[in-house]
Amino acid sequence: MSKLVLKVKKLPHAENLPLPSYATPHSSGLDLRAAIEKPITVKPLERVLIPTGLILEIPEGYEGQVRPRSGLALKKGLTVLNAPGTIDADYRGEVKVILINLGKEEVVIEPGERIAQLVIAPVQRVEVVEAQELTPTERGEGGFGSTGTK
Repeated sequence: MSKLVLKVKKLPHAENLPLPSYATPHSSGLDLRAAIEKPITVKPLERVLIPTGLILEIPEGYEGQVRPRSGLALKKGLTVLNAPGTIDADYRGEVKVILINLGKEEVVIEPGERIAQLVIAPVQRVEVVEAQELTPTERGEGGFGSTGTK
């Protein structure tokens, strides 16, 4: 099976950073790094937009999903605010990550630090058709906790 190719262009402020890579052979996400010149301090409940210095060419039929790193979330309370953030296949701007500090202490983001992960996932496009009736189900209109907690 051939591998999908993700083309990556590095901007000048990311020239010294490695390309996104998988931490282990079975990792789902590629590590994204902070392409910043100096450390950034994020106060509790503060959100920041961190540049990665990367422009991606995601293959048609796929999207990039920007997700939190579990270690940062657990240890520092730092997470991706719009998780998962979506990068469309036709977007050609710099990838930036919206981080929020949900912890009780300030968090310092260092230049080159791994701040998020990128998962490339297939996207199924649909044809939207207006309907007067929908197929009934056992669940019906039950939402938000209606299926129980077992």
